[in-house]
Amino acid sequence: MTLSIRSELEAQEEQILSPFACKSSQSRGRFKKEIDTCDLRTVFQRDRDRILHSKTFRRLKHKTQVFLAPTGDHYRTRLTHVLEVSQIARTIAVCLHLNEYLTEAIALGHDLGHTPFGHAGEYSLNDLHPGGFKHYHQSLRIVDFLENHGQGLNLTWEVRNGIIKHSKGYRDILPAGSTELAATLEGQAVRVADIIAYLNHDMDDALRAEMIKETDLPTHLRQVVGDNPSRRIDAMVRDLITETLRLDDGNLHLSSMMQVIITEMRSFLYDNVYRNQLVHDEFEKAMKVIRDLYAFFLEHEFPRGEITDWVKRSRPTTPEEEKKLHRHVCDFIAGMTDRYALGIYSQIFMPKPWTVL
Repeated sequence: MTLSIRSELEAQEEQILSPFACKSSQSRGRFKKEIDTCDLRTVFQRDRDRILHSKTFRRLKHKTQVFLAPTGDHYRTRLTHVLEVSQIARTIAVCLHLNEYLTEAIALGHDLGHTPFGHAGEYSLNDLHPGGFKHYHQSLRIVDFLENHGQGLNLTWEVRNGIIKHSKGYRDILPAGSTELAATLEGQAVRVADIIAYLNHDMDDALRAEMIKETDLPTHLRQVVGDNPSRRIDAMVRDLITETLRLDDGNLHLSSMMQVIITEMRSFLYDNVYRNQLVHDEFEKAMKVIRDLYAFFLEHEFPRGEITDWVKRSRPTTPEEEKKLHRHVCDFIAGMTDRYALGIYSQIFMPKPWTVL
């Protein structure tokens, strides 16, 4: 008996999903051509599973969100962040009749390229690596080349496009007609879910750390979006869904009021949390760790098993070899977890106690 569950799922998508959704059967294909023999899952389900089972995804549980190497059990990590982004993005996708599997795959893969120590690591590697460094470019590099013993995950064009286009920094959330946006609404939904997630969980973590109080958030913001993370997330998601369904033009929309609210909340976090002196001081320490490790591994081989002596590497003799070395060092450090980076830094640079017999 030949199973045809995948065909049934693709047929259901044609009937159920919005005309603006990305259908699995219409994917532009994978990074490298491969014979797709799975008759149980759509291509986007397979992408989600490949990301979920990757080693890079598992390492996210020990990578920082805002608070560096936090000891409390309830602070967010990069892993909990992507799970929260996935949940928010999937809610948006279901309500707008978009492709939930594509949305989930993009959400789970969007931050694979984040460094140890969050943006402190990213800023440091951007200064140190001759070609610069952006976590979303590194995410794509991981799924295309680095994962699976150098074979990559060979994801579809739509998931890769959503990953590379998810980041907005301090720019507009949904800039009209911009090439910054993903080509699919599913990718755009992840972009919005990302900012909704980090605004609210970073504020929640800052409240837990007693860096701010709930009443510090301006009164007019609390009146519009609520006085706790759950209400704020609901208000933002509800606004996006309502405005998008109302206009029904193939684009995602936030009301002008909600765009202002989100912008003001983002400014509040930058001023009161991200630029807080306590966070800044740890940020500077983390940047020093990355700088010192980078300089060290330009001169020494990467660790292999138990380390007794660090082996000096042969220096590159051509510009091409120099470029390749920087790329290897950058990839190696970017893939570290916070605790691994701190552990290896201590092993390299900190004195060890010894006993005279």
